[in-house]
Amino acid sequence: MTKMTAAITGIYGWAPDYILTNQELEKMVDTSDEWITSRTGIKERHILKGEGLGTSDIGTEAVKGLLKKTNTLPDEIDLLILATVTPDMLFPASANIIADKVGIKNAWSFDINAACSGFLFALVTASKFIETGQYKKVILIGADKMSAITDYSDRTTCILFGDAGGAVLLEPSTEGYGILDSQNYTDGSGRIYLHQKAGGSVKPPSHETVDAREHYIFQEGQAVFKFAVKGMADVSEEIMERNNLTRDDIAYLVPHQANMRIIDATARRMNLDPKKVMINIQRYGNTTNGTIPMCLYEWEDKLKKGDNLILSAFGGGFTWGSIFLKWAYDPK
Repeated sequence: MTKMTAAITGIYGWAPDYILTNQELEKMVDTSDEWITSRTGIKERHILKGEGLGTSDIGTEAVKGLLKKTNTLPDEIDLLILATVTPDMLFPASANIIADKVGIKNAWSFDINAACSGFLFALVTASKFIETGQYKKVILIGADKMSAITDYSDRTTCILFGDAGGAVLLEPSTEGYGILDSQNYTDGSGRIYLHQKAGGSVKPPSHETVDAREHYIFQEGQAVFKFAVKGMADVSEEIMERNNLTRDDIAYLVPHQANMRIIDATARRMNLDPKKVMINIQRYGNTTNGTIPMCLYEWEDKLKKGDNLILSAFGGGFTWGSIFLKWAYDPK
């Protein structure tokens, strides 16, 4: 019996027009372009501005573009999943809101939150509905409005994050393309190093939590950096060894764009040529769930049918993982 796999058959990425540069940040906090660039690799990031706009608006633009690009009707979609840490509101799920905004009526939808690894976790989840034969067309979105939870008075975190998102269409393949293997991990003890202190059920919003600026990203940078380097490098090497892949077999590493030093360390561990690493952190910063789909979207015209890709990410919580994916189509 031929094995059914879930293949990406289309991708679309979207970022807001407004660009926040390092030079502008120099006027907001005690930092410099040289300091930011040397430590993170980031030069600018896109910010969603406008009253009443949220992550669902980013996701909606990505899905609209995807449907048009792939000549897919909203009624053809069976399932829509959104990976995000910045939902429009605690409930309903922002996936539901996106489905409504784009006219998807015959599908169910839900959100997944695994911090910066969310897109990978959601991609594995979505693939199972295809592999079992239950669904034919699934849309997966990775999107975040990180500016909504970024403290622009904290120079250690405000330099890192931006707003963007991407969407992929998953369809069945019996030719050996798509998601061939994956490995994901979590370690809840890492929550103390990277989290949002208030706004949940343990510490609901109050005057005190707002005054203490506890609704923004909290991060112990050195601890997160140490765990991220080891986590992304270890799991990427693990997925290669398990599938008997050498550096020559890999067309591209598609890493989460958190920090240029973390990306470099992962590539070195995999013994990869830097030319085989997708990097756009300099233009977008860390868009959390948007980083990997944005990379795939921007490199789409360079990818060839049959290319072996390794996707790798690390996120707060801690969460981390890797996916071995064989690209399913040639440039259009």
